Amino acid sequence: MDKPSQPDTGSSAGNNVLPLNGPTRLRFWGVRGSIPSPGWQTARYGGNTSCVEVRTDGHIIVLDAGSGIRPLGLELAREFGQRPLAVTLLITHTHWDHIQGFPFFVPAYQSQNSVTILGYEGARHGLEETLSGQMESPYFPIGLKEMPGNIMFRELKDLNFSIGNLQVQAAYTNHPGVCVGYRLQTHDGVVTFVPDNEHFERLRAQPGKGLCSSAEAIEYARSRDQRIAEFVSGSDILIMDSQYDENEYSSHIGWGHSCADDTVNLAIRAGVKHLFMFHHDPAHDDAKIRAMEKHARELARSAGSRMRVEAAREGREVILDGGEVRFVRAIRGGKERELTRRDNA
Repeated sequence: MDKPSQPDTGSSAGNNVLPLNGPTRLRFWGVRGSIPSPGWQTARYGGNTSCVEVRTDGHIIVLDAGSGIRPLGLELAREFGQRPLAVTLLITHTHWDHIQGFPFFVPAYQSQNSVTILGYEGARHGLEETLSGQMESPYFPIGLKEMPGNIMFRELKDLNFSIGNLQVQAAYTNHPGVCVGYRLQTHDGVVTFVPDNEHFERLRAQPGKGLCSSAEAIEYARSRDQRIAEFVSGSDILIMDSQYDENEYSSHIGWGHSCADDTVNLAIRAGVKHLFMFHHDPAHDDAKIRAMEKHARELARSAGSRMRVEAAREGREVILDGGEVRFVRAIRGGKERELTRRDNA
């Protein structure tokens, strides 16, 4: 990875709220796409929209602010109490399912806390303007500027930056508007987050998509897919858009989301160690997601890949320790145990 080409955009090492030498920990707080989907049919995988917490190198990084950021905020408030909390929020893009939870993020209402929000300018509005817009009357009773927490917006220009000692790389993805993925180079390995992306080659190959018959256009599409493959290459953990199955994709061409088969194949080609299928369709119940997970695993197996494939589940906690991925479950007394394969089934 290239060295950061702009100054540190996060809190300094002196402001770390976590130990520097602990293993990297991830927790899925929202794994759904488009709109929250609560109900007994989605209880296993969860119905909250995009939000993943990463604790690494002394920092708390939050990837996206979908509805899953609300339960995350409640948990952080319980954990830290009145102690100052510093959170860095990385926004991939400003579609509503990736920002809708921010007005309900409790730490932003506590004056001792600081929340730094990083992202890129949208297609029509800036990052701060978009997030504050959803909190204006008549949509919400409290404006963003009325939130007591110390909220700072930093609109990024370069694709390489750092948060303390943590190096981060961004890449533009194929999704309507302006959208990026993030690659975090932690001390334990690489975590890459690409929640919204449609594979170029399949899109260009569909009838009615303009230049589909042009060899030049198809070659361009392949080169764009290759850029994404290079971006996620060698990831210890890849969290990536896998919204549709093969049959569903044909009626969602150009929507900016992937057929799960394409995601699996790209991850195999890129040498990913552990793939989490993400951005589950709001119409998919637990049985459907589990069937897609099974199919994805069979694809990887038939390709001779040792890559592990999981459908992301709300509440799932993952430890990345020296390149090794483990699952844990919190139990009474604050203790943890490693999940067995039976637990994962």
